[in-house]
Amino acid sequence: MSKVSLKIDGQTVQAEAGSTILQAAEGAGIHIPTLCYHPVLPAEGACRICVVEVAKQRLLLPACTYPVAEGMEVLTESPQVVEARRFVLELLLSDHPQDCLTCEANGDCELQDLAYRYQVKRSRFQGEVHRYPLDEANPFIARDMTKCILCRRCVGACRDIQAVDAIGLAHRGFDTKVAAAFDAPLQDSTCVFCGQCVAVCPVGALTEKNARFLGRSWEMTRVTTVCPYCGVGCLLDLNVKDNRIIKVTSNWEGPANRGATCVKGRFGYEFVHSPDRLTRPLIKANGAFVEASWEEALDLVARRLAEIKGQHGPDSLAVLASAKCTNEENYLLQKFARAVLGTNNVDHCARL
Repeated sequence: MSKVSLKIDGQTVQAEAGSTILQAAEGAGIHIPTLCYHPVLPAEGACRICVVEVAKQRLLLPACTYPVAEGMEVLTESPQVVEARRFVLELLLSDHPQDCLTCEANGDCELQDLAYRYQVKRSRFQGEVHRYPLDEANPFIARDMTKCILCRRCVGACRDIQAVDAIGLAHRGFDTKVAAAFDAPLQDSTCVFCGQCVAVCPVGALTEKNARFLGRSWEMTRVTTVCPYCGVGCLLDLNVKDNRIIKVTSNWEGPANRGATCVKGRFGYEFVHSPDRLTRPLIKANGAFVEASWEEALDLVARRLAEIKGQHGPDSLAVLASAKCTNEENYLLQKFARAVLGTNNVDHCARL
């Protein structure tokens, strides 16, 4: 693809024709702040935080949607640009509850970071504000629409990543809000609770319900792992505090999923710390299960498998593999079934 040459903050930059100013700046290591933009979503151009000054242009232009051109000269932090960004931030904060002390997104909030960067302590604009009740009716996602800044990232993630279109913008003007069809609860909509909306939300409007008040972002260590449920191999980030998984977040570098997850991958981790989880083998004796050693359990299983095979033949046996095992473990299990037991009756829980 052909290249164009432009200047960004006095630095000569080579960018692909058709790319945006934001993409050109990122390629040159120049940071332009954004709110509605997310690299895995189509650009919306809704928030106007990324506006830049372009020579010979009458108005400031959104860097996330405006294409580069040969000889273009761009300023990303001119006084006019900074003033425009401060103005946008003031408008957002005029209808935003500044309860950062108890907000789940504190320390991991893009609006908070921008207010700090541009030193916007409060808004000059006073007037009516939204007061939506906290929605915790569904089992996975807490929705605090009072904190929503209408960036539309969640709408884009639901539409373009998950292809569900469960949510969109309802009403108009000051009454505009993100909602399911007919403003119905999420659990009554087509939502599949993948959590992509939570993953892309830049503020505290959408959070993991079961992770609320269990830890701040800076208290957690992120551990990258593979989802234990099916064979796709989705990468996930476990957010761990005090050796416990607090929540699961998207890993945007995952080659199989690029940050996308299903409801089980994002919210089905509680089995790890379940008090009902078995830690030792159980053997039934006199009609009740009792704890046994691994040697006792394996000896019993080997003996019974041999007896059943001898009496009824290998096709009387079947093996059910688990998605919570590694691919290597499942491979060994099917090899054991075919080579040792002599049966091809092998199935997997993820297929059922």
